[in-house]
Amino acid sequence: MAIAASVGTGGANDLADVIVVQHLLNAWLTATGQEALPTAGTCGPRTIAAIKGFQSRVMGRTAPDGRIDPGGQTWAALTAAANPPAPLSGAAWWHANQARFPNSAALADLAPPFRDKAKAFVQAMRDAGASVTLSATLRNRTRAHLMHYCWRIAKGDVAPGAVPALPGCAIRWDHGDTARSKRGAQEMVDLFAIAYQPSLTSRHIEGRAVDMTIGWTGTITVRDATGAPRPLAAPRSGESNADLHRIGKSYGVFKLLSDPPHWSDDGH
Repeated sequence: MAIAASVGTGGANDLADVIVVQHLLNAWLTATGQEALPTAGTCGPRTIAAIKGFQSRVMGRTAPDGRIDPGGQTWAALTAAANPPAPLSGAAWWHANQARFPNSAALADLAPPFRDKAKAFVQAMRDAGASVTLSATLRNRTRAHLMHYCWRIAKGDVAPGAVPALPGCAIRWDHGDTARSKRGAQEMVDLFAIAYQPSLTSRHIEGRAVDMTIGWTGTITVRDATGAPRPLAAPRSGESNADLHRIGKSYGVFKLLSDPPHWSDDGH
């Protein structure tokens, strides 16, 4: 973003340049609780007053001239104010932003065709009287990125400045000092309650897995994907009942034996 000629008092005040300046001024005005300017491209008294107000309040000028020149000090200050640096990583960032990147425990958020297979399997179990508690389905890619890199920075495995940026997620990992950068990352590791290095890729991130706890009492009868009735007795847990695992397989929902609640479209 740039202007070709001066805007404000004594300026060229070309339409396109004035519109750019008005939009930049409005970012500052609204952020400070002031009334925004119309953005019609006319440099009138209100626009000049806003320029002078910016020069006085932000730049500390005692005699503001109400003019913005391409590449000048006011232009540099205005563009910097409209594009502030991303907030630093750490506990404050986590509390302010992490809720914007939630995971899901809803079957509807799974990717097709696994979504319909998982829905049918869960419904068959519930129809038979089993209890099914869903704890995780789709994992947010941005959340996974944050968890992966805060762990690696805290452990010294990656330089803070080397973390790739993600659109829509403004965070600055590099605090200008290695110790402070690692401390900010560790605060996020603790708040995310991470015990092992999180992956950037997984069946959950792809919408191809569901974590669920399954239980029942007595002997129940669950219909497999062909409609055939299958009795289920002990062990009364989705974690370890091989008969239930075979029923899940008939629906295209496979049990990962090493992960108690985990089912996916391929057993991984």
